[in-house]
Amino acid sequence: MQAQQLPMQRGWAWLREGMQLWRRNPALITFATFGYLLSIVLMSIVPLLGQLVASLLMPALSVGVLNACRATDAGRKVGPDVLFSGFKTNLPALVAIGGLYLAATIVVLLLVSLVDDGSLATVMRGEEIEAQMGGDSSLGFTLMVGVVLSTPVMMAYWFAPALAAWWKVPAPKALFFSFYACLRNWRPFLAYAIGLAIFGAILPGILIGVLGLLSPTLASLAALPIPLIILPVIFTTFYTATRDVFGLPDGQAPRTPDTDEQHGG
Repeated sequence: MQAQQLPMQRGWAWLREGMQLWRRNPALITFATFGYLLSIVLMSIVPLLGQLVASLLMPALSVGVLNACRATDAGRKVGPDVLFSGFKTNLPALVAIGGLYLAATIVVLLLVSLVDDGSLATVMRGEEIEAQMGGDSSLGFTLMVGVVLSTPVMMAYWFAPALAAWWKVPAPKALFFSFYACLRNWRPFLAYAIGLAIFGAILPGILIGVLGLLSPTLASLAALPIPLIILPVIFTTFYTATRDVFGLPDGQAPRTPDTDEQHGG
């Protein structure tokens, strides 16, 4: 297991290859994606311990989505139970990753609250953001602090579930190698973030806006299926990024359309 240092354009390729992978088995990957999200939501609404349990089990459930992508990449057929396949490999490390991620998130929220004048808390309660951005509100500065503090946490978590499940790495080592891999590949991640903003927000927004000018009803109808495509593709990019940076634990050659073309397939 070694983190490769990749050129900037590979960040765009993660999105392209993620779309190609989703198109090979949209039913399975869409099921795994929304099964993951629904499981997290259902656990979170349980009183008292629900959010804690959801945070602890989130890495194991995310491995289920990665395993669905990996099976699709390898051409293997799997059933719906793939969503819970993450519970079968190195579960203690995955739970520990969830706990450490939760603890780090709480620390970030506490630090952000020290610089927040109440604007962010007001927005989180559902009040209008425009009102908070005006006047003497420090919402912009608070959000900037939040982004700066949460970025290292996201870097440490990004690859950690896959490293723990596929390479049987202990939780602290998985978090460290994930942070190191993200830091080493900040250029492709920058390209990935730009591409994700374009693909996941700007283009859908333009499409819905144009349709809204023609017919509000048509725009509403078009807005319904968009998340059914965008969210699963985003989850496949987590797999394509992991495959690109670390490879696969069994040394299996990834079967992407690009590779098939090179071999005349």
